[in-house]
Amino acid sequence: MKYVALLSGGKDSCYNLLHCHKNGHELIAAASLSPGTGKEEIDSYMYQTVGQDAIEFVARALEVPLFRKVITGSAVEQGSEYGGRNAANRGGIEGDETEDLYTLLHTVKTHHPDVEGVSVGAILSNYQRVRVEHVCRRLALTPLCYLWQRNQGELLSEMIEAGLEAILIKVAGIGLTEKHLGKTLSQMQPTLIKLNNLYGSHICGEGGEYETFTLDCPLFKSRIILNETEVVVHSDNEFAPVAFFRMKDVSLERKSDIDPLIVQTPLLLESEATQVYDAISVAQSRTSFEATRFNASDISSTIPHNGMSSKAIGPWIAVANVHRDLSDDIAELTIEEEVRQCFSKLQGRLKGYSLSLSHCANINVFLASMDHFPKVNAVYTTFFGSSPPARACVAIDLPSPIRIKLDCIACAEASPNDRQALHVQGLSYWAPANIGPYSQAIMIDERIFISGQIGLIPSSLALPSPPSLAEETALCFQHVERVKAAFKANTGDWEGHTQASIYWIVDPRDVRHVRMACDVFGLNQVRRIAISSSLAQPLQEFNNPTLIVAVKSLPRDARIEKQVLIHSGRCMVADEDGELTTQSKTPSYAEDDLVTDSGKIHWEASHFDEINASCAIIFVRGKILNQFQLLPLSSFWSRTLSIRLFHRLSQEDIWSSPIGAVFSSGNVPPITTIPCRFIASQDEDNWDYAIYLMAP
Repeated sequence: MKYVALLSGGKDSCYNLLHCHKNGHELIAAASLSPGTGKEEIDSYMYQTVGQDAIEFVARALEVPLFRKVITGSAVEQGSEYGGRNAANRGGIEGDETEDLYTLLHTVKTHHPDVEGVSVGAILSNYQRVRVEHVCRRLALTPLCYLWQRNQGELLSEMIEAGLEAILIKVAGIGLTEKHLGKTLSQMQPTLIKLNNLYGSHICGEGGEYETFTLDCPLFKSRIILNETEVVVHSDNEFAPVAFFRMKDVSLERKSDIDPLIVQTPLLLESEATQVYDAISVAQSRTSFEATRFNASDISSTIPHNGMSSKAIGPWIAVANVHRDLSDDIAELTIEEEVRQCFSKLQGRLKGYSLSLSHCANINVFLASMDHFPKVNAVYTTFFGSSPPARACVAIDLPSPIRIKLDCIACAEASPNDRQALHVQGLSYWAPANIGPYSQAIMIDERIFISGQIGLIPSSLALPSPPSLAEETALCFQHVERVKAAFKANTGDWEGHTQASIYWIVDPRDVRHVRMACDVFGLNQVRRIAISSSLAQPLQEFNNPTLIVAVKSLPRDARIEKQVLIHSGRCMVADEDGELTTQSKTPSYAEDDLVTDSGKIHWEASHFDEINASCAIIFVRGKILNQFQLLPLSSFWSRTLSIRLFHRLSQEDIWSSPIGAVFSSGNVPPITTIPCRFIASQDEDNWDYAIYLMAP
């Protein structure tokens, strides 16, 4: 795509251009924001302003037009989110410095209507990323962020090896002084590594320790020459003085030869994901399977079309089985009208609890066909602003005339800061961008809902080609771990324990490959923790209720989608004096079987002894009547917020008898029925149905 470069003149903004070029994008313009006349630097939360006196030479070296704007706004909105969560107020914030960027990029689009992307050199700053992506969404531009979440030590080495010549033009961190100004990245690398080891300083200066200016890189047609500079000492602090270069005389020197473009890109799969890939690849090469026969008549059409239902426990609210009206006299609906009717119902039910769609933490979208997905998504996006809920979307065998069904978990947070979102929309090497109206993850009340992850290649948002179950599966696992790691880095110190996993697949024969991936990945997790802590932890800690279901289809024709629910492990527990304190706890995992003459029950449960947060999955085969009451899960029944009923066979009794036997009359939690083509647990296939229970 054609793109505009957001230029600060620093190493990151210039090095990202090399990756944009390597990924096939075409640079057509540059854009930069600067302080007003007479101001060499301002205290901006968003922009590097030092070095702006020479930014025009960077654009001239690249031989592209430069669009500039003076920063007039300030950091009005300083929170982790920008813009409103509601669709009605999802625009910008008047007077905020972010709006200067909107104006600048709008000007670029006016002059270059064919521009589609924006190069952004962000590495770790969520504050900057969220605001740039907010502007890009409003202007229908795709952020290109190939440095995002990269290891800083590796990144600095790659910049040097790629021939990027950048010098320090500002120092403001411990161990750095004015004597380091003007030194190149190559000259500074040993010092920066040493300061990282001693004080935890950011090697790439992500903590504001230093700023740089690029004199040359392989995309430059000319080299920038600093003929005269002046050192300005802003603060003569003994341990961390603040000083910067004033570039007084700058010129260009035409390069006679074109520099070779040598850009290292990170491996697609890290070591743990590679082992998943290898294990599945070997298994596929050695084993042939009989095709699993599927008969559409096996899918239940006799379970009643139960209507929408809801329940509240504390601040948590579940709304289940949201679908179109089924009365005989209703007019035929377009798919867009059906989506709007579902959301109208959902909004109405949430309003009864004094909530809105902005309180949704997770929404599951069930479609009759993935052919509806583009139109559904186009309407879906109109209901949300910034930080939309996490989401999973699959196609299932919905009974006609239903073409879309929703279920939702929402929470009434005490303050907006109680709800945290990870909503990365830029192309990178990290994990798939969420170009659509959903977040990679939502965290509230210590629960982390991670959106369903399919095996997209992050830099292109394409599935592996040629198709590869092994690569898709490895990427699914890696995406979940990277989302979890990025969230942990920005929401505080917590362990994170998976309390439930759902693997959506298309081919039932892939169940054994999912199990293999779980085993390999789980063992690697144990080894890694054991090495880091010098204490081997039992594999049980990494067990969690796990459900594998085959459905009609997945987005992009993917073969697997992984969806998980995580608890941070932070629990409010009374200490010896009776005072409530936050402590890190690990959930307990238990599983067992109950076999009768008429059928079998297998259950898996994850729960904390200290708090109510729990998940359980109950698998059933055969005629089970009142045996549910024999399960050691009595504490779950009163605390269950929602139920998802995954069913395969047409059996009336799976609706009435087992569930009704354990919940008192009028206290049955909201239930979403999900017809599936195959249902499996961690160790066994061909279950008739599975009941997924979630307690907040």
